[in-house]
Amino acid sequence: MLIGAHVSASGGYDKVVEYTTSVGAECIQLFAKSPRQWRGPAIDHDAAARFRALRDEVGLGPLFTHTAYLINISTEDDALWEKSVDALAEEIARGIVLGAAGVVSHIGNDRTQDPERATARAAEAVNRALDRCGASDHDTRLLLENTAGAGTTFGSTFEQLGAVITASGAGADNLGICLDTCHAHAFGIALDSAEGWQAAVADLDRHVGIDRLGLIHANDCMFEAGSRRDRHAWIGEGSIGSAGFSAMLCVQEIGPICAITEMPGEAPYKDEENLRRLRILRETCGD
Repeated sequence: MLIGAHVSASGGYDKVVEYTTSVGAECIQLFAKSPRQWRGPAIDHDAAARFRALRDEVGLGPLFTHTAYLINISTEDDALWEKSVDALAEEIARGIVLGAAGVVSHIGNDRTQDPERATARAAEAVNRALDRCGASDHDTRLLLENTAGAGTTFGSTFEQLGAVITASGAGADNLGICLDTCHAHAFGIALDSAEGWQAAVADLDRHVGIDRLGLIHANDCMFEAGSRRDRHAWIGEGSIGSAGFSAMLCVQEIGPICAITEMPGEAPYKDEENLRRLRILRETCGD
């Protein structure tokens, strides 16, 4: 499993690569535009090509992008849904230009508390967005991220994520999931032990398919399992703990994917330290 971090792109793509290598990241995630705006300026295709070349030159692993937090593809509000579909398609298109392996997005909120309606709504949005940007002709996958289950958020369980994927009919090359460890643990999917991870992976495979797992957000959880409170903690300092992340890194069924940290704190120390902790745990596999 490769280990990386979510990094800022505010200094330009050259700085992204410089920073990423300096903190020891093996793969990266970034926002392709402001996460708090519906639209953003067009990506310079020449700059994106140089970014791809530079990543290859220094031997960086896969790049992932994360969509705007405004997107809500399960909403019952028609105007918001249409706007969300447009925004999702744009985010996928940006990921394609940047050569991203995956574009991570939350599904949104279901204020009607009708899972069947929310599933159909989200699946249609996914298909429209994928079609608009010609995703089937590229290697960039849309990855639906699980939530911590607070309020009316939709997509907290593997069953719900799997239902959206099944309803969309999109292949594994185009559509998968991103597993956020903090969100899953906060929802009540205990990830603080090897037994917990084995149960979670089995449930994921049953409802989604292990081949659909495209990325892990490796974040410790500040509050206890089942709290439904989404607050990230540094690796080993939350309720998942070092034992949970050691188990994650050693689960052979997961395969060679990326684990990206999304930590609060001051850069670069927050990334240097959390990546160091994960590397140490990875080295213990098989001991």
